Amino acid sequence: MGITGRRSQEIYDVVGIGFGPSNLSLAIALEEHGASAPEHPVTSHFFERQPSFGWHRNMLLPSTTMQISFLKDLATFRNPMSRFSFISYLHAANRLVQFVNNQDFFPTRQEFHQYLEWAAASLGDRVTYGAEVTAIRPGTEGGVARPDLVEVEVRAGDGTLSRVTARNVAISTGLVPRLPEGVNADERVWHSSQFLGRFHEQDPAGLKSVAVVGAGQSAAEITRFLHDTLPDAQVSAVIPSYGYSVADDTPFANQVFDPGAVDEYYFGNEQAQDAFWRYHRNTNYSVVDADVIQSLFQRLYDEQVRGSRRLHFRNLTRVAEVKRAGNETRVLLRSLLDDSTEELAVDALVFATGYDGLDPARLLSDFDRHFQRDAAGRHRVERDYRLVPASDLTCGVYLQGGTEHSHGLSSALLSNIAVRSGEIADSIVLGRTERELEHGCPVQAEPSTV
Repeated sequence: MGITGRRSQEIYDVVGIGFGPSNLSLAIALEEHGASAPEHPVTSHFFERQPSFGWHRNMLLPSTTMQISFLKDLATFRNPMSRFSFISYLHAANRLVQFVNNQDFFPTRQEFHQYLEWAAASLGDRVTYGAEVTAIRPGTEGGVARPDLVEVEVRAGDGTLSRVTARNVAISTGLVPRLPEGVNADERVWHSSQFLGRFHEQDPAGLKSVAVVGAGQSAAEITRFLHDTLPDAQVSAVIPSYGYSVADDTPFANQVFDPGAVDEYYFGNEQAQDAFWRYHRNTNYSVVDADVIQSLFQRLYDEQVRGSRRLHFRNLTRVAEVKRAGNETRVLLRSLLDDSTEELAVDALVFATGYDGLDPARLLSDFDRHFQRDAAGRHRVERDYRLVPASDLTCGVYLQGGTEHSHGLSSALLSNIAVRSGEIADSIVLGRTERELEHGCPVQAEPSTV
């Protein structure tokens, strides 16, 4: 399909691709820069393929809580006075006193989602929903390449394509759900990212046997939810480890999520970076909060006391094959202890098997050759999260995700979201200031031509 829509006549300082928490936080940082320098506002626009704001909606399970403090919100670590803080949201919702009385640093996931929606609603004029970015290309003017510009192709909900031009783009397209090789999702086989939506499509009476695959927080939470919601169902947890491992959220371990830890990782040598991963993976990957582990074990123990067992933990076990025959799903399980196999018939099978990271190459396509990669084939990334150009490009392509190899395991997490977005905003503003100094005057928006 060719370009059938219009081309924007404004050159934005930055176009954001995706409008989840990361680019929402960036929009807030840019908004607050504009409030402090109203004579030179940064022009921006964001495109989000979802029809409205949403963040892991299918994992908003009852009573599940955030794994980070409410202070690690969209803005506080960057600007404690921000009107977009979680505290400001509580005040606007008339719940600040009650939240304090609750004496808990960790809001429910549902409440935090409401906070994100509240913040996003304040910036609704900055985002177009139901619009998917399909390509990023070098910018041109009058058919001549412009190394300081980038062109973004956008498909609207009706299929029409348009193009916008910017000096920078911030890619935050989120993570891609991962299923084991050979497994395909369908109405009975789900990834955790689909969970609540798929679950509510089912007749609970028809779910007599369900299984959850995975060893992390989502797997444990879904297992607990199914056990509580389906009182007559057999619930199996298929775990590749020997039970769940507890997440280390002690104070010293949590320092790995501090903003300063990004500098330690980025500027550290290979030995230091390896130590970060070796010693601190258990803060975030394939681990479960202690209270969730305890609650599941308590359920298991209570069943043993009653002599009525329906919660089953299949430890050191992997899924070898998934077979569909009509409405029946059969799962072949292989034990890592003795290589024995067991076939399990289930009415629903949930894979909480994680996500693959953001890969900007899909959007960059041929443009990707203009950016450097390291010996392992990964993108080289500046400290300010900007891809390192391999040519004379001066436009900026910033990553909000996919930077664990360069910035450490906390670089793309909510823990660092406010500071990370502030650093990207500062870099964009600095780049514009340098252009203004070079031209001797503020840079004005220029008309772009097809």
